[in-house]
Order: sequence, then C-alpha cells, then structure tokens
Amino acid sequence: MPIDVETVRKVARLAHIREPEDRLAALAGELSGILQWIEQLNEVDTDGVEPMTSAVVLTLRMREDIVTDGGDAAAILANAPATRDGFFVVPKVVE
Repeated sequence: MPIDVETVRKVARLAHIREPEDRLAALAGELSGILQWIEQLNEVDTDGVEPMTSAVVLTLRMREDIVTDGGDAAAILANAPATRDGFFVVPKVVE
C-alpha cells in the first residue's frame, strides 16, 4: 500500500509535526518502504508458534496488591499545570 504525499501531509498535521513541502515526497517513500516490510511479515508462516511476551523465559514474582500510598489528591493535583473539579486538565489530542 503506497503512501502518497497527501497522506503524509495529513498524518504530519494530525501529529502536529511540521515538515517542509520538499521533504514530504521523501517521507512518503520511506513510509511506503516500512509498510512493504510489514506486509512481508504477513507472509511468514507462524502456525504452531506460541506467542511470546519475551525472548527469555521469565517467571514474574507475585506480590500482594496493597495500596502503599495515595488518598492525597490535593498533593498530586498540585503538580498539574491545570486542574478542574479534582481532575487533570489536558489538551485535546483527537480531532
């Protein structure tokens, strides 16, 4: 699935990334190459292969799920640049 310049322009705008117009064609080529490589991975036969969470077999230690700190919302909210009604205020990131 080749990526065109318009798609790169739109993704850059959505990600709030400024790219000069003369760089968009090169980025479109690079992104198309990445997607072609990902499509090649779909051709790999993975039948009978167990999913992995790590390349090394690991047993995680279990601990009791107990609250060791908390309950002081005012102290936590004091670090926030903006709050409203006891919650963090964050900028809108989805259009």
